[in-house]
Amino acid sequence: MSKINRPRFDNPLFVAIDTIDVQRAASLAKAVAASAGGIKLGLEFFMANGIDGVHRVRAAAPDLPLFLDLKFHDIPNTVAGAVRAVAPLAPALLTIHASGGPAMIKAAREAAAEAALRLGIDRAPAVVAVTVLTSMDDTDLMSVGQRGPASDQVLRLTDTALAHGAAGIVCAPTELVRLRARFGAQPLMVVPGIRPADAARGDQKRVMTPADARAGGADVLVVGRPITDAADPAQAAAEIAAEIAAAAELTGAA
Repeated sequence: MSKINRPRFDNPLFVAIDTIDVQRAASLAKAVAASAGGIKLGLEFFMANGIDGVHRVRAAAPDLPLFLDLKFHDIPNTVAGAVRAVAPLAPALLTIHASGGPAMIKAAREAAAEAALRLGIDRAPAVVAVTVLTSMDDTDLMSVGQRGPASDQVLRLTDTALAHGAAGIVCAPTELVRLRARFGAQPLMVVPGIRPADAARGDQKRVMTPADARAGGADVLVVGRPITDAADPAQAAAEIAAEIAAAAELTGAA
């Protein structure tokens, strides 16, 4: 197996820009650029604006890494083709669903590496596998026929993802300590469900503060509405970045 692409980010704060308005997305990216470590564009944005829309947002914050959160989940050949299709955008991170299985995970990683080589991109997109969505809890898992508790399903899916070439996983912050104990420091841990103590949870069910998630071993902290819905997104991003940095100093996190 070729070496797994495992990027490291000096600033772990990625701002989730979840809107279909490309002008608003670009404005938000520009506003948070001084404090964020990256931006995340997801399915909602991509379906409305496509590759051209991604280029427009990146132009507003050209120095920020891109997390393209499209959560591919299909047969291996189709997922490989989808990875090749978005590779020219040079995302630092690209998501698939771990539940797609070993062959799909392997196909996604190989397609990312091959596309980067063909396009002359310095670093291939790091493929990270979504385990259990942070909007789901044990009851939700049971309703779709999966064994709970959610933390056990996350562990099973992480085993599969890492064994077949994923650079890391997407998990709820509440699972970080258990995952780090099992898999060590190497896998990339991408964590949504980040909420400052005074923020509303919204549709997230397994959440944690930025400082606690960083202290627990998160490499990438994905924060959306507490920043993008704030009266001053730039200030909100700066405050959360400061909280994360303070937590890193206290724990000695890199």
